[in-house]
Amino acid sequence: MAQTLLDFADTDAPLEGDGFAIGWAHAQHGIVPPVEHLASASPVRHGWQAGRAAFARRTLAVTPAVRQWLQLRLQAWRQGLAFEAVQVTPHYLKQLAATHCPVTRDALAEGDGVVERVRRDAGIAAGNLAVLGERVAAARDGGAAFDERQAQRLAVLESFVTQLPHAQACALPLVVLPPNRLRLFNPVQALQALATRLLVGEGFAQRASRLEALLPGDTAQRAFRRFVHALLPRVLTAGKSPDAQALRWALEDAWHDPLVMARWHRLALLLTPEQCERVVQRAAARGIAPVRLLATPEPLATEGWALDDFGLARPSQEQRPARQRPLHQRSAPAAEQAALPL
Repeated sequence: MAQTLLDFADTDAPLEGDGFAIGWAHAQHGIVPPVEHLASASPVRHGWQAGRAAFARRTLAVTPAVRQWLQLRLQAWRQGLAFEAVQVTPHYLKQLAATHCPVTRDALAEGDGVVERVRRDAGIAAGNLAVLGERVAAARDGGAAFDERQAQRLAVLESFVTQLPHAQACALPLVVLPPNRLRLFNPVQALQALATRLLVGEGFAQRASRLEALLPGDTAQRAFRRFVHALLPRVLTAGKSPDAQALRWALEDAWHDPLVMARWHRLALLLTPEQCERVVQRAAARGIAPVRLLATPEPLATEGWALDDFGLARPSQEQRPARQRPLHQRSAPAAEQAALPL
C-alpha cells in the first residue's frame, strides 16, 4: 500500500519566545541558567536578565522538582520538542518520583533519575513521562544494550502509551507495572494492571469476587477465576515481603510464568476494548480498585502531545502546517484512557 508523507523543513533554531520565557522562569526562582545559555545573543539570557530586573530579590522557593522542571523546559527548547506547560508543572513532576528505575531496577538516589518521554514520537506532556535511570536514557539514544528482561520491560512500558490492536495488547505480559501518572491507551492493559494489584493485601478474595461479578457472562467470569488461581500463589508468596518495591517486582516477575500468561490471554481475548474499559470504570466507581484510577476522555488524553508533529514544537500555527503521518502509523483514538497511580 502506498504511503503518504508530507515533509516540511524544520527550523534549526529553537523558538526564541520559549527561550526568553525559560530565562524569565530561572530569574523568578533565583536560579542562574546553565553557562552555555549565557551568551549575549541567547534568548534565555535575555529572559533571565529581564526577570532579574523585574523580580530583584522577590524570588520563589526552589525545590528539586522546580530544578527538574526548568531542566525539562531547557531540554525541550534545545531539542525543538513540544512542551505542554499547563499540566507539566513542578507539582506534577514531584508525583513522578521513583526510588528505582522501572526498566533496570537500579536504585535511584535523589537527582539520579531522568524524566523521560516514554513515547518518543510525542512531546513532553502529562501522561507521557516517567522517571528512568540514566543508563536507560543513554541506551535509548544508542548506548549500551539491555539484557532480555530489561528490553522486555522497556517494550511493555512503551506499549502503555501506544494504541495497539486489541489482540496485540492482550498478548503482552505485565512485566512492568505502570509508573505513577502514566496514561494507559489500551483498556485491556488497564484491566490487567488492576487485576494484578487487586490480589495484594488483606481482603483480596472479596475484591477479586467483586471484580469477577463485573465481567460480562459466565465464560469470562470462569476464565477470570482460572487466571486468579494461576496468579494467586505467586502473589501470596510475594505478599510476605515487607518491602513494597520487592513486592512490586515479584508481581511483575509472576508474569513470566507461562500458565499465568496463558490464562490471562484467554480471558483478555474474550473481552472487547469497550468491555475492558467499562469494567475498569465500574471497579473504580465502586471502590473495588486498591489504587486511584483517573480516566481522561479523548481528546484531552493526548492534549499537548503533538502527535501530528511527532512530538516536535511548532514555531506557530500559521508558519508550520501539520505534518501528515504515514498511513501505517495512523490509528483511531481511544474513547478514554486511564492513568493508574500504582
